[in-house]
Amino acid sequence: MYKLLIVDDEPQILEGMKRTLDWAKYGFSRIETSETYEGAISKAVELLPDLAIFDVCIGKHRGYDAIHKLKELRLPSNYIIMSGYGEFQYALEAIRCGAKDYLLKPVERSKLQQLVEKIIVEDLHGTLEGVDRGDQDTDPVLGVRYDSLSKLTNRILLIVKAEYAQNLSLKSVAERFRMNGTYLGQLFLKETQKKFSEYLMAYRMLRARERIQSTDEKIMYIASSVGYPNLNYFYSHFHAYFGKSPSDLRRKE
Repeated sequence: MYKLLIVDDEPQILEGMKRTLDWAKYGFSRIETSETYEGAISKAVELLPDLAIFDVCIGKHRGYDAIHKLKELRLPSNYIIMSGYGEFQYALEAIRCGAKDYLLKPVERSKLQQLVEKIIVEDLHGTLEGVDRGDQDTDPVLGVRYDSLSKLTNRILLIVKAEYAQNLSLKSVAERFRMNGTYLGQLFLKETQKKFSEYLMAYRMLRARERIQSTDEKIMYIASSVGYPNLNYFYSHFHAYFGKSPSDLRRKE
């Protein structure tokens, strides 16, 4: 029913945003992405998206300049700006260009969800009937609601969900927050009852199981796509987590 355009010059952010919400449940039947300013303008004109999410910086260009351009072309779209910067000037420009809101990266799932629901109801005149919003509010590994966790932990979880296929580690996450890795790990463990490495492995296993159950892709490809370039290592973790091999799981489906 709806069309979505996501624009960011970082491919991993694009993939992360595509997975942050179950867009299909909200009626988004087509999702397009672009890593460049020029590509974004071209795709927007072709797609006529109902919702377009722009990073504030697209290479040397600015997302709000792209929105100004699309508004001049009278595209019937709703816009959201996201950015890793907290400067007031960026937020001010987002408001001036007519964006619905300005979200800091990594984008919090709950805030994005609330904003998308608001746009669907108020601007697209749609409904949220049939949308299972409970699942969106609960972490699949921890089984607890996101709003019961601290802002810091939620940001760590979002990083995992966006970059679990990459070479992710507690140290690399801590560096982003300019925090000591050991201290950050202790905070995460205290709140979630899981080490960061345990959570990352569990999330990767859940994503792998989804792919195994829903596709015919080779196990080697699935392992690589969830962050395991070493197939033996993947098999070992998968069997330890589910008590069966990937092949056994697929045969029983």
